[in-house]
Amino acid sequence: MTTDNKLIVCPNCGAVNRVQAGRETEATCGKCRTRVFEPSPLELIGSTFDRHVNKTEIPILVDFYSPTCGPCLMMGPQFAEAAKTLHPAVRLAKIDTSQEQTVAARYGIRAVPTLILFRDGREIARQPGAMNATDIAAWARQNL
Repeated sequence: MTTDNKLIVCPNCGAVNRVQAGRETEATCGKCRTRVFEPSPLELIGSTFDRHVNKTEIPILVDFYSPTCGPCLMMGPQFAEAAKTLHPAVRLAKIDTSQEQTVAARYGIRAVPTLILFRDGREIARQPGAMNATDIAAWARQNL
């Protein structure tokens, strides 16, 4: 593979797609024909989490949250706004820790919301606590 291509996992079917750098926003999945990269957070579950984090060759910022957490609910729209700002350099995703306790335990999530930035399948930065869209984007860029 040349450096002009990136692997991106399809949010719809999970297929791994080779996408030309700079064309992420236009790319469609070779398997299901849906867009592979939208400027909105993905909702991941345990069975899709590892595939997205380990196979996608762009950084992934994951919001570990709970739907019963007040700060998480307040940060949700801010996280969605940050996705638009960071698109297409960073893919944003969310995982519900109340439903996906195994994934939360694997990453030692003690408080929600917690943001973890992954690159090449590895955690490169972590930030607990709610933030606004501007701070989320700035924090992600600072840690890339």
